[in-house]
Parts: sequence; structure tokens; C-alpha cells
Amino acid sequence: MAAPVAASASSADVVQLPDGLVVVIKTEPEAEEVSRPQLGAVLKREPVISLMSPLSGTQLVTWSQDHRLAVSTTSAVSLVELVCDVRNSKQGMAVYRTSIPVRQDVGPASELAKAKHKFSSHRDPTIYQPFMSDWVINPQVGTHRGVKCTSWSPLGCDASGRCLLALLLLDHRLTVHQSTKRLEWSTVADLTALYSQRLAACNYAHKKVDDSPPRPDPAPSPCPASDPDPSPTTAETLLNLEELRRRYRMQTPLRMEWSGVYTIKRLTADHACREAEMVLLAVLMENGDLVLWRFDLPFGPGAKPTVYDVIPTDVVDPTGVAWWEYDVGDRRMSGLILGSEAGPVKIMPVAMAGIKGYFTLRKPVVLWPEEDRIPAENIRCVPLYHPAHRTECSLVVASRGCYVFWCLLMISPAGLSVHNAHVAGVHSLPIVALEASRRGGEGGGVAVYTCSLDGRVKRLVPCFTGDTMEFRQEEVLPPDILPGRRILSIAVSANGAYLALANTQGMVGGHHPVERSYQVNFVSLKTVQAAGALLLDLSPPAAQSLYQRADLLDLLRWAVLRDKAAPPGLMAELDQNISTSDSAYFRRFKLFLLRMLTLALRKVPSDPRWRLSSKAIVVDGAQAEAGEGEGEGEGEDEMEVVEEDREDGRTEQQVKQEEEAGRSLAEAQAEMKAVEAQLIRGHMKKVLGDVYLNIWSAVNTSIPTCGLVDYLSVEPGDRAAEVLIGHIKKKMQKQKFPESCSLCGEVLPFSDHKQTALTFQHCLLLDSIAAEPEPDEWIKKILKGPCPFCDSPMI
Repeated sequence: MAAPVAASASSADVVQLPDGLVVVIKTEPEAEEVSRPQLGAVLKREPVISLMSPLSGTQLVTWSQDHRLAVSTTSAVSLVELVCDVRNSKQGMAVYRTSIPVRQDVGPASELAKAKHKFSSHRDPTIYQPFMSDWVINPQVGTHRGVKCTSWSPLGCDASGRCLLALLLLDHRLTVHQSTKRLEWSTVADLTALYSQRLAACNYAHKKVDDSPPRPDPAPSPCPASDPDPSPTTAETLLNLEELRRRYRMQTPLRMEWSGVYTIKRLTADHACREAEMVLLAVLMENGDLVLWRFDLPFGPGAKPTVYDVIPTDVVDPTGVAWWEYDVGDRRMSGLILGSEAGPVKIMPVAMAGIKGYFTLRKPVVLWPEEDRIPAENIRCVPLYHPAHRTECSLVVASRGCYVFWCLLMISPAGLSVHNAHVAGVHSLPIVALEASRRGGEGGGVAVYTCSLDGRVKRLVPCFTGDTMEFRQEEVLPPDILPGRRILSIAVSANGAYLALANTQGMVGGHHPVERSYQVNFVSLKTVQAAGALLLDLSPPAAQSLYQRADLLDLLRWAVLRDKAAPPGLMAELDQNISTSDSAYFRRFKLFLLRMLTLALRKVPSDPRWRLSSKAIVVDGAQAEAGEGEGEGEGEDEMEVVEEDREDGRTEQQVKQEEEAGRSLAEAQAEMKAVEAQLIRGHMKKVLGDVYLNIWSAVNTSIPTCGLVDYLSVEPGDRAAEVLIGHIKKKMQKQKFPESCSLCGEVLPFSDHKQTALTFQHCLLLDSIAAEPEPDEWIKKILKGPCPFCDSPMI
């Protein structure tokens, strides 16, 4: 079922040539066709990320859920991490930079060299030319040095609870990396090598039925005398050009995409069934196969991914892949959206076992059937809520030339319904980048950002009108936002607060520059008021994390440092939410605002230089007796005061402003200490609750239970703490709680100090520290939890 195209058509100019041929030239929509909202939210932020190497690949910039930006260049992957630093008084964005600097095996090296020599020196041009121009077999053809594309995993996949990075180079090497020590990156899996070994073990079969450990091929039996053709050897197989192409294409990655986190049932060594988490990485191969890699979470050094499944497809020239995930209540479905050069778009079923409430599609679902030779690229899928049907649905968008293809998927008791159409008139040149943000629109709704070949960036906001859907087009950037630069690609932050623009130098005096400069600029997409409203909204359960909203917090940080005051009305709403909710999220949010306010007010010196005032002037007796009396002395004193004020450069009004700022600073510091104390008490109560529930016998624990009880007993009036302390004391009467230090082993309280090697974790903003995780699951859960002050992960 095709829905009507609800976008304005592009305008066109008709030109008639002298020979009678009529040419229709499509142009951009007129001003009345594209809304131009108030661009006050668009603000160019500092710093500008300068790149040492040119940009490369098909996906230049990608933004992760833990606020890290990956930029693909010819020499490395440049990584930029956005940190909402509460100790930095500069109004610019606090970013930290690092980079990851930049072989396939299709058979024995000697036989492969022999085959390449044969085809490269072949006399038949129909064999020689296709072989030498095949960039899959010969990556050195043209400029194939650098990074092709990157893909970030969901949050919580590595040992620190952050994202993994999948990296595909232009020489077809696919690896997975993680940051072990903040800015240090290490390779945790080489998927190209693992898949090559797997294919070699099964003699490069098209699909292996199971994922058991590969077994060596059986020894060939002697051929009977009646059979004149024995089985071909590896050398004879590689000397077949079609077989050589098939082997290269079946292990040449084209694109990759991470799935969401799945909870599965796992049987442990003691035959207990426990829940575990996994994530899948879908790799699209050159021959159309989809290879699913399974990563057991948390994934870290020493772990090894496994091939979950290999899905063969009949797509000849694939272009892109994306996950379609439908999760409503107890029903969950997923599939892989596959685009092609010919034009059709379809969803391939993915069969999963051991996931509660998971359903599998019976057959592939065609989203667009026409073979119009317009490739479908930049495929994205975001969830939506349909107000008319009052159900969850999925919006699939992709770029097809200068058009935007969209498809709405809804699951009802009648089955899966598909509504598709194209948005015309968005750009006059092909779209090179497309991003879909769940909270990029006004009020935190879904928005689609597109960037064309000429560098124009537009925003498409979906709007439901009954059973159909319309897209409202908006200009995103003012014309003079980056003068003299040409935008090549875009990326949107996790919550739609910032837009990263990968750009290069444009024309200089009507000529192309000899050496181009490449850089990444950041512009804001939301106002401070909109960011504050989104931070107060806790509709999604996963959004109750201050760390996951660091891009929105950075906008508020800039506003507080600029105005030296919190946004009007935000503190009052926070206090109201704190009084009506027990969530620690609002207290952490208030603590962040108070920290930034304290930092902004501290820019004025806390101990200004002593200034001469009229009350502080002391006139000695000799001056008092000289002259005609007190009048002249007072006049001279006033003149001296004026001269001192002028020398100091400040007036009385400035002095009053500084005194008022000092009082505001003292009030903010006192309130900040009170909020910190509340967060500490809440975290202590949580720890004591875990101690009461998990300690059943006299064990040696490193948690100072008695010290926590004494600290919570100081402040009366906390009914929850009093009840918890009562239960803990009753339990302490029945059994002992031996407490020892986790570093030196000394029993608490200490009888003598000891020197020990201090090993610990710290949070991302250096607000708190924690010991290394212990074998006990409940203690490990406490130590691996986020920071109680800033909510950032422990690293």
C-alpha cells in the first residue's frame, strides 16, 4: 500500500535548445515551500577540530551514544570525546582527542601469488583488464588507503559500560576496538582474520550449517581408474577466475551495523540458568551475504566473538544495511534492512533463539520493489508512536539520489502493514549523508537530517495527518555559518543537541586550492530552554541517566558560564521535582547546575585588592591643623578617593556587583554541599540495603558496614534510614560482620597502617573512586555502578 507523497514537489526550469530539444532543470524549492524557522538555536561552537589528513570513506563522521565522534581519514580514525567538564571555566566545548592509526587470506600465499601472476600477465584482454581493475581483488587500484566507515555499538558493551567501535578500512580489514584507559584504544577482535580462518576450514563453502569448531578436511581418497577427473586441488581452484572472485567477494565487508542489546538465558557450569546479555554485529559482504557476529557482554580483552549466523541473500549489488527492531511490551521482532544498487529495499528475517517474546519474520518483506537503478543508501530506522492508531511503529528512511525514501511499518493483529513513498524537492543534487535522530525535532521528536553534494543541510520532521504522514522541510544552517567551506558530511549527537559538520576548503578566488584543509565544526541545534525541558523529561526509563544526556548538559553549561546564572525557572522546576520524586537524577542535575554556577561566579577574584575608601582615610594631626579647617581636608580626601578608584579601574557599582556575586557564591556553595550530602546518604542506604540482602553468614567483607551505620545515624528524621539501620543492627546481633580493607587486608577499624599498592577505578569526571570489582556478584554490581555524583561510568 503506497501512501500519498506528502512533500512539496521541487520547482523546475524548462529550457528549449536550438535543435528543438526540451531540457527540464530541477531547482531547489522556493522560499514559500521550505519553512525557515528561527535560527537562534544554531550557534557555532568552539573548538574547531583540525584534521591532519584528508577525509576518506563513505561514512565520514559517526556519533556514539557515549558522546564520542569518529572521523574517517586516510591515515587514522580521529576520535573526539565530548566531556561535560565541571572544572573547566571556558565557554567552549570540552573535548579530548585521540586516534587509531590505519590482508586477506583466500588460500595459501604461494598459490595466491601464482594465481595473481597468471591473471595479471594474461594475454586475453577480457581476462586481464577485469582482473586488474577489480578493486576487491586489488585494493591498490586507485586511492584505497584509509578508513571506509565506522560503526558504534550501543551503550554498555565494553567492560566500562561504554561503546565498542567497529572499524572498516579501505583494504577491507574489519576490526573491533575499545578504549581501556580513557584515551588508549586497543584492538579486541580482528573479524577479517577470524572469518578467513572459518572459511578456509570449511573449504570456502557458501554457508556453514553449524558454528562448531572447524574440522580439517578429510584426506582425499584415491580416484578409481574409471574416473579420469580427480578432485581439483587448491591451486587448480584458484586458477579459476570465477572461483577467485567468489572467494574474494564472500569475505569482503561492505558495511556493518550493530544491533540492540538482547537478554538471553545461559546455562552456567553449575547447571543454573542465568540471564546474560549479547549484541550482534551485522556485516554486509560484497556478494550480498549477511554475517552476524555475536559479542557476549561485557566484551573485553581476552573475549572472542563467534559467528551467530550467515544469511544468504539474492542481492547482486548491495549498498547498505540497517537493523529493524520492534520492541513493544512482551513482543519483539527484528530484521535487517538491505538496500541495493538496482533500487529495491527489503527486510531479511533474523532467527534468534533463547530470547523471551521474540518472533521471527516468516519471509523477507519488500519495502520498495521497483528496479529503477537508483541506489538506496544511508538507511536509517527509528521508532515512532502513531497517534491515530495508538501503537508503536517504525520509520525507515534512506537516500535515493536526490530523493528521500521513507517507509512506515506497523504491526497489528492483521499482520505487518507497509506504507512507503518518496519525499521530492529536498535537494537538487544527490544526498551524500542522512541522519535520523530520535530527539532531534521540536519537543524532542524524531527528525531526519540530510546533506547534499553541494553542502546544503535540511531537516525533515515527520507529522501524522490521519493515516498518512507528511514531512515538514526546514533549513538548518544559516548561509554564512561556515564561509569559504564546503560541507561533506554530517552527524547528529545522541540527543540531537549538536550537529557535527565535516568540511573542507572551498574555492579561493574562483580556483581550487593547491592543498585543502579539512576540519570538523560543531553547531548547536537546540536552544537552552529546549535542552532544559528535555533534561526534565524522564518519559523513557533509560533516560534517567545524566551521563547519557551530556550533549544537552553541555548547552546548559555554556549558558551558565555565559550568564553567570542558572536558566530562569529551571531551579524552581528542579526543586519541585525533587520534592515529588525519589529519583537521584534530579539531585544530580541540580548538583551539576550548582557546580557550574559556582565555577562561573569564581571567575571574579574571591579576595580583591584592598581599595581606599572615604571611611578608611585617616587624617593625621598635622594635616588637620593645616588649612582653614575640615572642609579642605575633606575635599582632598574625596579627590584622593576618586584618584584611587580611577587607578583601580572600578566604580562603586562594580564593587556592589562583586559583593552580590560573593553572596551568591556563598549561597551556591552551601546549597551544593547540602545536595552532595543527600546524594551520599542515598548511596550509603543503597549499599547497606545490598549488604542486608546478600550477607547471610560471617564473611570477610570490604564494606565498612558499622561506619556507614554511624554516618547515617548522625542526621535524625530520615525514616527510611532508621528502618534500615534497625534491620542491620538486628542482623549484627545474630552474626558477626568482620570488615577488612580491600587493599592491605587489615581488619577494620585499623590497628596499624600499612603501605600497599593502590589500584582503583575513577569516574569519567574524577568525582569519585571505586575499588576493582570483586568476585561476589552483588559487590561487583556496586563497584561497577555509575558515579553517585555525576552519573558517569567508572574507568
